[in-house]
Amino acid sequence: MHSDLERAIREKQAVVGVIGLGYVGLPLINAFTTAGFRTMGFDVDRSKVEKLAAGKSYIKHLPSSTVGRWLAEGQFEPTADMSRLGEPDVLLICVPTPLSDSRDPDLTYVENTARAIAKTLRRGQLVVLESTTYPTTTRHVMLPILAASGLAVGDDFFVAYSPEREDPGNPDYSAAGIPKVVGGIDETSGRLAQALYSQAIVQVVPVSSPEVAEACKILENTYRAINIALVNELKMLFDRMGIDIWEVVDAAKTKPFGFQAFYPGPGLGGHCIPIDPFYLTWLARKQGLTTRFIELAGEVNSRMPEYVVSRMADLLNDDGKPVKGSRICILGMAYKKDVDDPRESPSFELLELLRARGAQLTYNDPHIPKLPKMRHWDVPEMTSSELTPEFLAAQDCVLIATDHTAYDYDVIVQHARRVLDTRNATRNVTHGREKIRKA
Repeated sequence: MHSDLERAIREKQAVVGVIGLGYVGLPLINAFTTAGFRTMGFDVDRSKVEKLAAGKSYIKHLPSSTVGRWLAEGQFEPTADMSRLGEPDVLLICVPTPLSDSRDPDLTYVENTARAIAKTLRRGQLVVLESTTYPTTTRHVMLPILAASGLAVGDDFFVAYSPEREDPGNPDYSAAGIPKVVGGIDETSGRLAQALYSQAIVQVVPVSSPEVAEACKILENTYRAINIALVNELKMLFDRMGIDIWEVVDAAKTKPFGFQAFYPGPGLGGHCIPIDPFYLTWLARKQGLTTRFIELAGEVNSRMPEYVVSRMADLLNDDGKPVKGSRICILGMAYKKDVDDPRESPSFELLELLRARGAQLTYNDPHIPKLPKMRHWDVPEMTSSELTPEFLAAQDCVLIATDHTAYDYDVIVQHARRVLDTRNATRNVTHGREKIRKA
């Protein structure tokens, strides 16, 4: 079985199925269609499937013209019919792995996907989990569900783990241009997964097991979370001392060795960095250990929205105003600049904290015209306000939460009464600096 699949992969005759058509799945399809593979896309959200079938993209950095090309060339078929999971030769799982309300791993999407695959699993299929998760998920959670089909892993079907490394909106690194770590459940599975990704990805990095590949992704994002926590903590200290943390970091990064620049912000956003470290702390507790360093970083990062709100209260207090009743416009609801991705964005917590204090809130985001429903926040129905001079002047404070390059910060500062800048977005503004407070 494995020789037939390996031959189909190398001759690009294998059909690649991607489950989960979001910020990870669609760029992955782009990588494989560009490499010459025919693909199928699976998603339980029928509205997404219908848009893609009509040649429309809902992800900003992947234009509709690209989706239209996939369809026109017969390289892509989107479907919500999970009974067709037996058709592709390869299945790549790109479903969410969120946290529960108690901040434990929620593998519901992975488990449900594995059950759906098991119903149609056939001999000669390769299944690769790409969703970020804790070590042992592939072996102890997904594999037993697939094995319940009665087929034997390593002989009848094949399993591997390869963590996604997508960076939405980054023009320098597409899915095809980021090295791919691959760990097979057995030697044959690993070899097949390596053969697959080597056809479409710039470099494949084989490791000895799925657990190493799973731990690799957790390490990458925990490393970032801890270093961001460090600069966030220093920001609070240096603010009190009248020292600009951004100037400090810019000075430190001139050292050509031993230092990597990380920058503070209003909190962590995106699907990975706010979540992955908690997967690791949960796993440590299961092993009877504590990860105090990681947990401390989580505490620092999670309290940043409250720190921003306290700075907002201080700024308004300078004008003799309370937060309650003040008109505040939040600039940027996406979790980072120049993307339309709101997942885990700290802007939603800022919105909720300021609403709880009675502020009159509006927002602007050129990439998010209407606020979406969010898993953890009670989001009001709001649309993006136009940043006219009159609108800006009517606000008691403009809060820069995401530093989109589409914003004209000179104009914003010129017309706003006060500006609270959490991203150092106004660093090049020369006039009206007395209105600006950093947070």
